Amino acid sequence: MKSIKTWRLLKRNSFSDGVKFGVKMKQLQFMAIMCTVMLFVVYRTTYYQYKQTEMEAKFSPFDISKESRFSSGRLKSLPRGIVQARSDLELRPLWSTSSSRKKFGVYSNRNLLAIPAGIKQKDNVDAIVRKFLPENFTVILFHYDGDVNAWRGLDWSNKAIHIAARNQTKWWFAKRFLHPDVVSNYDYIFLWDEDLGVENFDPRRYLEIVKSEGFEISQPALDPNSTEIHHKFTIRARTKKFHRRVYDLRGSVKCTNISEGPPCTGFVEGMAPVFSRSAWYCAWHLIQNDLVHGWGMDMKLGYCAQGDRTKNVGIIDSEYVVHQGIQTLGGQPPTIKSLQSTKREEFAKRHGPAPVDLRAEIRRQSTMELQIFKKRWNEAIEQDKSWVDPFPRKQRRQKERRQDH
Repeated sequence: MKSIKTWRLLKRNSFSDGVKFGVKMKQLQFMAIMCTVMLFVVYRTTYYQYKQTEMEAKFSPFDISKESRFSSGRLKSLPRGIVQARSDLELRPLWSTSSSRKKFGVYSNRNLLAIPAGIKQKDNVDAIVRKFLPENFTVILFHYDGDVNAWRGLDWSNKAIHIAARNQTKWWFAKRFLHPDVVSNYDYIFLWDEDLGVENFDPRRYLEIVKSEGFEISQPALDPNSTEIHHKFTIRARTKKFHRRVYDLRGSVKCTNISEGPPCTGFVEGMAPVFSRSAWYCAWHLIQNDLVHGWGMDMKLGYCAQGDRTKNVGIIDSEYVVHQGIQTLGGQPPTIKSLQSTKREEFAKRHGPAPVDLRAEIRRQSTMELQIFKKRWNEAIEQDKSWVDPFPRKQRRQKERRQDH
């Protein structure tokens, strides 16, 4: 009897322990589920905040610089609300009307066209500007010949901004007058040469493609009949709307489907680049203040593509231009070169020494600046130990070797 009672007692206790164990297991499962949910919520919140910060940095990089200025102490004497870190190139009336008062703080022009302009290219520049003005572009002309008055007869002249400095290049003007804070209200900056034919170009359709494809840096394709073409990558592909790379097995540089950089993909030429706001912020800092011809920069612009240059840099084929290759900055080569040596000596006796070949001097200076730029780039890499190249050459070479084998 005693053993039976003991067995019943043990049975009752084991049942009770089993119930308690089951309850504890359910509690542990519930706590595990709750922890998982909380971790997921924390992760999603952190990820959302990160993406928000990333987007703000991309679309408003200048706000970051504004905060850094406050922290530096140079603006602490001003209340934050009164500080305006941005500017624009919009023309403002000397006095306001009832309609203009409503437009304070409202910017109708969201994009900028900047062109170096000499009076010899007046007709061509006129044709370019007339394409852009109906699409609400702000237009700025850099007069490298110093002649502004000759443009007054054009009906749009008073709507444009005119800056004159004799014998200065496009990159010289851009470095000094297109500071990122000044152009931060513009979504896209078109920094074009004056010798582009735009008969087959529409700015609105161009930007529609750029936005839909997410191109941070782009340029219109060059008509194959253009006078001056330097790289096959920028030639128009007739059957495409746009392209991100070119395939070419000829020459010393082979362009294949694994090519990851210039001249096969990820760059634009200097005659007609188009930058997003964020890309221009980077490109402006890449422009060397004293290297005014900009040689070598085109091959490095992919570093400003805000990510993968093989995806974020593109050539728009459906909206293309003709590069006429007209060189007017610095003047034309002197005609004395075409004379025979005896006639040149006779010319020198009558008129003095032969004039300098300005175009040859400009090319010599450009070549020298290219070597300086390359040297500075390499030295900067050596000095900045924390910098990591987003497009390392070794990886590309390894892929090419594997493909060859």
